[in-house]
Amino acid sequence: MKLQNKVALITGAGGGFGRAGAQIFASEGAKVVVVDISPESGQETVQLIKAAGGEATFVACDVGSVPDLEGWSNRR
Repeated sequence: MKLQNKVALITGAGGGFGRAGAQIFASEGAKVVVVDISPESGQETVQLIKAAGGEATFVACDVGSVPDLEGWSNRR
């Protein structure tokens, strides 16, 4: 558990390499923030991580959009 007590924010985690990375980080003990433009895909990744015993939450964000990023950073 190399990433115990760490938080990993993974963009594009709704599928492909992003999803795989999110799952690997979670398997190493990280709490994962799944960031993706697609709520359906992002929530699916969260459910896969939780089903494997990990911790994850989803944030909808298009990291290629400055207004979206500014709106997301203001939610903290």
